[in-house]
Amino acid sequence: MTQFSLHERLGQSKALLAPGAYDALSALLVEQAGFEAIYMSGASISYTQLGRPDIGLVSATQVADIIGRVRDRVKIPLIVDADTGFGNALNVQHTVRLFERMGANALQLEDQTAPKRCGHLAGKELVAANEMVGKIKAAVDARTSEQTLIIARTDAIAVEGFEHALERAELYRQAGADILFVEAPQAIDQMQAICHAFPNTPLLANMVEGGKTPLLTCDQLSDMGYRLVIAPGSMVRVHAFIAQQFLQSLKGNGTTALFRDRMLDFKQINDLLGLPDLMDQGAHYEMRGQEAAE
Repeated sequence: MTQFSLHERLGQSKALLAPGAYDALSALLVEQAGFEAIYMSGASISYTQLGRPDIGLVSATQVADIIGRVRDRVKIPLIVDADTGFGNALNVQHTVRLFERMGANALQLEDQTAPKRCGHLAGKELVAANEMVGKIKAAVDARTSEQTLIIARTDAIAVEGFEHALERAELYRQAGADILFVEAPQAIDQMQAICHAFPNTPLLANMVEGGKTPLLTCDQLSDMGYRLVIAPGSMVRVHAFIAQQFLQSLKGNGTTALFRDRMLDFKQINDLLGLPDLMDQGAHYEMRGQEAAE
């Protein structure tokens, strides 16, 4: 069970900041850091599970498996990148039911063709707006709880232009999307125009280091009118950067000692993962078993 209603939280004036995670450990770190929600990033899953870029290689079942393992470890809401829904409207319904059952609290669907690619890459193609409208309606019909939110993302800025992106977003809102995600605005004035166009609908801002959208703080985005801010690939990029430095040091020096102050030791990682509590639980149930046998 999650600790609060995601729908109610997005009604607050301060935007919800959700770092990207890609497995149970990264999700646990996000929760332990005090964040209110986790964004399950399709890009980060592709980076870490496949060692490949975000170009539509991850399957629905791979994502579902990760959602289940993450939900078993954390309580805070999971906002899940469901890519294109992994097919047509019927596939979307299957994806929604599967991800919701595994523990997703919100699902993001986008209007790219398959195979999709990262929203900040060139060469994207879109499905027709009416096809995406059908997918959104299918997703809304498939969810078992209205507390499971549907996020509609359009990549139309890069393909059809800014005004067409707003038109698509309005169609998706009318189709029943709970949150709108107009991907990759290239300037602050575009971001402001998006917020002006949809004053009563929660909007998502995607912060990508080196991407097309200006990097702003959560407070700046809140003041602009955004209600959900994601940093989907930031943690994995940090990890890759530090790992490269560590491996270069280890190869050059033949020891991990030079990185000792930049890592958790054996006890620290086990404490973080909850080993003492698990050992106590094991001892508790062992004692109960002995008592029952007497």
